[in-house]
Amino acid sequence: VQLQESGPGLVKPPQTLSPICTVSGASITTLGYGWNWIRHPPGKGLEWMGHIGGSGTTSYSQFFKIRASISSDPARNQFNLQLSSVTPEGPAVYYCAAGYQPMITVRSRKEYDYGGPGAQVTVAS
Repeated sequence: VQLQESGPGLVKPPQTLSPICTVSGASITTLGYGWNWIRHPPGKGLEWMGHIGGSGTTSYSQFFKIRASISSDPARNQFNLQLSSVTPEGPAVYYCAAGYQPMITVRSRKEYDYGGPGAQVTVAS
């Protein structure tokens, strides 16, 4: 299973940050399996943002649930994140990762078997 993040590397506040994760080697509609967005902000540890299951069910971190939305595109075997009202920050790295459960307590990229290399995003005017 391979995952690859893509999307703009620079976003202006308060626009919406919207990386895409393209998956190969597995179907994103596989029941019992799910797809996570995790970010690594500057100077901090990994932060789990949210998860979408194979059935399309989503769950979000309490910290991001108001501003984040995760959806999937089965035709393209992709899932994406939309994070609205972003504030200046940078650069943060956004990772997509696969797993059976939402990676709520993730602390290291070594905790999951399948994940993308990350997409760096800066929020600045």
